[in-house]
Amino acid sequence: MQGGTSPRKVMVVAEPTRESAAALQYALSHAVLEQDELILLHVENPNSWRNTFSTFLRRPSVGSSSTVGSSDGGGGDVDFLEEMKHVCKATQPKLPVSVERVEMEGKDKASVILFRSITLRIDLIVIGQRRSLSTAILGCRRQVGSMRGTKAIDTAEYLIENSKCTCVGVQKKGQNAGFLLNTKTHKNFWLLA
Repeated sequence: MQGGTSPRKVMVVAEPTRESAAALQYALSHAVLEQDELILLHVENPNSWRNTFSTFLRRPSVGSSSTVGSSDGGGGDVDFLEEMKHVCKATQPKLPVSVERVEMEGKDKASVILFRSITLRIDLIVIGQRRSLSTAILGCRRQVGSMRGTKAIDTAEYLIENSKCTCVGVQKKGQNAGFLLNTKTHKNFWLLA
């Protein structure tokens, strides 16, 4: 651990996806220090059929302990945010971890994340990134400006290009193969785990 470094606020965009799990794994193993604060941010879309469907399919917990700091009255349901928080505490017990849930409120997801990062004074955003075959072969055509009305740029790319703080897009490559990272200044940077 380095002495004299000031604590940072690190935000991981949390979703029930393997890309989000890879982002959390990268953050815990390479991005956060013990004195930093980790915020798991989940943007909920109350109008999404997936949100309704996932609530219906939520599995009951099996002998789980109390969900410390749960912001929903889950009543025994296993919440992926609480599971992610548990992983954080198991990996880095002294790391302060908090969970933020925000609704889209008619905005696009990237704008909501960007606004929360400014509001919370985040120093680093870590987001799981999915690459399509066409993006990998042709490269991403970045569009600056509003994300509305364009499908050529995804949430991670928008955040990488438009956030005031550093944003890292993370892709997990195989079980032990490492991470492929994207930032505003480094594209397709390979980090062996």
